[in-house]
Parts: sequence; structure tokens; C-alpha cells
Amino acid sequence: MKTAGSILSSLFDEQFVKKAQGYTNLFDSWADITAKNGIAEAANHSRIKELERGILLVEMDHPGWKQILQTKQKELIKDYNIRFPEMKISGISLMLGRSKPARSAGEKQTETTEYPPIPEQTFEAHEPSPADYGAIKDDDLREKLIKIGQAIAEREKGST
Repeated sequence: MKTAGSILSSLFDEQFVKKAQGYTNLFDSWADITAKNGIAEAANHSRIKELERGILLVEMDHPGWKQILQTKQKELIKDYNIRFPEMKISGISLMLGRSKPARSAGEKQTETTEYPPIPEQTFEAHEPSPADYGAIKDDDLREKLIKIGQAIAEREKGST
């Protein structure tokens, strides 16, 4: 019987498989790198949610952990770039999650931390007038921005 790894290897080229393994290793290294920076417990309360355009999006279960991670951001980025130079990590974005991150890859989380709901932002669509863009000196840019604003306002009116 073939293993899942051998089936995937036959389906995808070797470079793709190496890149996917690199991402897996990146996500799995969170506990090691936080421990190296003296905040091992942070790994039990946070996790890497995704990597997008060189920015690690880290989710945590309490605002206190966000503050602690903020104090170590530079060191975490440095360590990630040493371990994973091909990922070109330039920053970490910290966000508060609605539930506690799972403690291990296979563990499902059932306990949740309650936070007040995030209010929905509502924006009133209005057609911008040339006066809204009076400070823009470049006539061509001002006209393009007016057209973009009008298009957005039309889409907003159509979706309500």
C-alpha cells in the first residue's frame, strides 16, 4: 500500500512538495521559536494562522498574550528569518481570536473564551463630489478618484 506522501510526491513536482514542507515546518516551529525567546507559554495561547506576503498572522486567545508577543516581535522575526530565509518574513501581525488555539496539531479545541462581539461597521454610500477632492492638485488623479468613488457608491447602492 502506498503512503499518502508517496502518492502526493508522484502527483506534484519535487519543488512543490519541498515548498509545502517548508510551510508545514514554519507553522510547526512556533513553539520552538517562542521558547527560544523566553516566552514558551505563549505557544499554548497562540498560533500562526497564516503567512501572507511575508507577514505572519498570529492569533492569540487573550489580549495579555498579544502584549507579550509585541515585546518580542523583532526577535521572533529575526529567528524566523534565520530558520526560514526563503520565506522572507518581514513582519508579524497579531490578532485576538475568539477561541483558544489548539495545543497540538491533532487536538480539537472545545473551550472558548468569550469576548464582547465586534460591532459591525457600516458605511453610508454617497456619491463623492468634486469638492470632496478639492485638496488634490493633479486634475487627472482627481478625476480618476472621483470616478472610482462613484463606482464604489453605485455598487454599494446596488447591494443594499
